[in-house]
Amino acid sequence: MCGFNDRGSGGGFRSGGRDRPQGNFGPREMHPAKCSECGKQCEVPFKPTEGKPVYCRECHAKRKPRF
Repeated sequence: MCGFNDRGSGGGFRSGGRDRPQGNFGPREMHPAKCSECGKQCEVPFKPTEGKPVYCRECHAKRKPRF
């Protein structure tokens, strides 16, 4: 009973629940933002949404859980 959406079915998609084909898509479009923690101007690879925090690379690394 293997369906298209079963995890680990291969099909050229990444594991971990992301249904995005592998490959090089070229450079990402970057968007200007202000870090919610330190206030530094930075760029992020997504369009910031009002009301949601955005973190610069350094602050994001500090917040990332360590295993």
